[in-house]
Amino acid sequence: MAPNRDDHSAGQTPSGTAAAPLPAPPPEPARPVADGGATRVERPERQPGYGSKAPAFIRRSRSLHLAWRIGIMVVGCAVIAGGVLLLPLPGPGWAIIFAGLAILATEFAWAQRLLHWTRAKLTEYARRAVDPGVRQRNLAILAGLLVLLAVGVALYVWQWGWTLPW
Repeated sequence: MAPNRDDHSAGQTPSGTAAAPLPAPPPEPARPVADGGATRVERPERQPGYGSKAPAFIRRSRSLHLAWRIGIMVVGCAVIAGGVLLLPLPGPGWAIIFAGLAILATEFAWAQRLLHWTRAKLTEYARRAVDPGVRQRNLAILAGLLVLLAVGVALYVWQWGWTLPW
């Protein structure tokens, strides 16, 4: 026997036992909203984490958000290109590249994941660099390179003296 609609025992099966809880409703989809003649898409607020960090008023307008993303892409790529150009020169080439990646990470999830991976790897390498065994090995390699450099300078001075050939 089906329950009567007028029955006030909500959540009860006809036999009087409690029914299983209903699943949570799906997230609210985006819907068009008329805004003074212009139609925009209202999206539900995003959860913190990966994704756009643009202000809410920019995310509300699709065209403004697209322009924002293009601007972030141009600025981030320009900073990374500047860092790549500075790599062979003395200076903060890698720091500028990471700064450009951080700019891209404000808007793009792939850049956020790459930045998190890079931070994890740099932290791991820094931790390994202060490990006493690794430190002793690095010092031994440095000492060997310094000995080779000293032998090379001594051979040069023995062969040609202190005067430069040019």
